[in-house]
Amino acid sequence: MSSSLKQRNPTSSQANDTTEQEPSESPPPQLRRQRSASHQAMSQTLTSAANLANLLPTGTLLAFQLLIPVFTTNGSCEYATRVLTLVLLTLLSISCFLSSFTDSVKAEDGNVYYGFATRKGMWVFDYPDPSGLGLPDLSKYRIRFVDWIHAVLSMLVFGAVAMRDKNAVSCFYPAPEQETKKVLDIVPVGVGVICGLLFLVFPTRRHGVGYPVTGDGGRR
Repeated sequence: MSSSLKQRNPTSSQANDTTEQEPSESPPPQLRRQRSASHQAMSQTLTSAANLANLLPTGTLLAFQLLIPVFTTNGSCEYATRVLTLVLLTLLSISCFLSSFTDSVKAEDGNVYYGFATRKGMWVFDYPDPSGLGLPDLSKYRIRFVDWIHAVLSMLVFGAVAMRDKNAVSCFYPAPEQETKKVLDIVPVGVGVICGLLFLVFPTRRHGVGYPVTGDGGRR
């Protein structure tokens, strides 16, 4: 009987040791809360940066998503395809820049027409009547300083979106170094967050080509 008790005691002591070691293996609640808060903040930052794609013209963004895998051959670029990809990104960024100066107007017939903002007003390029009868006062649609800000920000946002695309990054940086990889991960997020804040500071009421249309002719 005594020997059996002696054999049971070590097992009970080992169980006590394991129960005493279990709390030390799990991180304290405060550290877990800090980690969860940091992960949540990082996920919110990445989500806000990804949502900046909504600030780009839908046609330009769709063209980028469709053409970039073809031009880069899914990230495996040679010299010729790399040059063609650079030309494609340049043309799409120019499209984002020019789209910031387009706008829409609702005529008396109830249809919405598009135009390009000028210093004196707006040139409506799809209106059937060249005299402009039936259109509201187009002088309210002239180019403003905020349009130039949005044009530059749109190009920066497009650059951030392009830098987050794995095919585009693999085309220009097939084997990036560790520091280059960190830069490619950090810069698009930083540019996206800063541009998002500037879009909030300098809002625009234009609804140009590729942007949502309200059809409200008297919104200015």
